[in-house]
Amino acid sequence: MRAVVQRVLHAQVQVDGAVVAQIGAGLLVLLSVGGDDDDGDVAAMADKLTGLRIFGDEHGKMNCNVRQVAGALLVVSQFTLHGDARRGKRPSFTAAMEPIQAALMVERVAQALRSAGLAVQQGQFGADMQVSLCNDGPVTILLDTKKLF
Repeated sequence: MRAVVQRVLHAQVQVDGAVVAQIGAGLLVLLSVGGDDDDGDVAAMADKLTGLRIFGDEHGKMNCNVRQVAGALLVVSQFTLHGDARRGKRPSFTAAMEPIQAALMVERVAQALRSAGLAVQQGQFGADMQVSLCNDGPVTILLDTKKLF
């Protein structure tokens, strides 16, 4: 499971011109599920997102997590994070999980975050989404449950 995590002042997702999800300050999580991901990856990603200390404390140091700053999360499925463009110029997406299973895995991550007491909004799986955000910092972190980077 891979994620691009951005600390945001606000973020939203639109589908067909209508806002389907939005948050104020918190984390925008672009999430991709790999073909070999399982419940262990769900737990690992949710745990990492819950505890990721990328918000400033009273001294301006990145010591606080999203819960400590009463932030929200916007989880948006993005299978293209498993794209492989090492050969040629057209990426291959064979490493990404099939859509029906991937949708369930994304939902499990969102539910694990909610179970941890966090406010979570979600994009619309499989839709052509327009994601807008105000990156705070900017702070952008790459996560991979297989620890490939």
